[in-house]
Amino acid sequence: MPSVFDRTTAVTPDGDRRYAAELDAGWVVGGGVNGGYLLAVVGNALRAALPDKPDPLVVSAYFLSAATPGPATVDVTVRRSGGSTSTVAADLRQDGQDRITVLATYGDLDRSADDVRTTARPFVLPPVEDCVPSSMAPPEVRRIAPLMGRFDMRFHPDQVGWAVGQPSGEAVMSAWFRLEDGREPDPVSLLMVLDSLPPVTFNIGGPGWAPTLELTAHVRAKPAPGWLRVRHESRNVAGGMFEEDCEVWDSAGRLVAQSRQLALLPRP
Repeated sequence: MPSVFDRTTAVTPDGDRRYAAELDAGWVVGGGVNGGYLLAVVGNALRAALPDKPDPLVVSAYFLSAATPGPATVDVTVRRSGGSTSTVAADLRQDGQDRITVLATYGDLDRSADDVRTTARPFVLPPVEDCVPSSMAPPEVRRIAPLMGRFDMRFHPDQVGWAVGQPSGEAVMSAWFRLEDGREPDPVSLLMVLDSLPPVTFNIGGPGWAPTLELTAHVRAKPAPGWLRVRHESRNVAGGMFEEDCEVWDSAGRLVAQSRQLALLPRP
């Protein structure tokens, strides 16, 4: 039986490089369906269109309007098909409106998988059992963010004061992460993980929906099974917008995904 993630991000062919999807209400946050979940839906459509290059390497998305639960389509256009990578465009649409538009490069992460030269070091999280589970979120937070039931997150205890009206004052959020039914991570699911934590602005200005304008994701490796470590950080809040940089580390201590997004400040 497919996992909840696989079932709710599935796409089916619906014409020439068009794919049909059913956006699931369990991925709603604030005023619309979560952007990372939408990227995973689009990611599956791109994977289906490129059977010889199954993995997202770079995905850049512009969020044009809020998506809602229900039917959607993803139209895929191949811009360039090369030997090791292909560049493709995709538009996710609902009710005749574009919700997000994507430009992506796909390839095979098994190629040169052992070629790793890095100075990056994983950030420190307390042991899973010493972190704060997302199941302890206040009812009002869970009400506006049903997607919190789709996964198990264990937050750094120094970074969840916002939930009780005591924000840390630092634009940082980090947590252990795994999907709700134990489904192991893969490259497409990482697209969702990169946008799964609450906005870092919760720790400097208070809760509220923070609509994403643009998000660029880099998937660097296939993640090992087990818990992921996820960290969001912002250094600049200006003009009613903030950037959010994300790192995802796997259970083998590898940096497997990175992203930067630009978002509007939360709406009260």
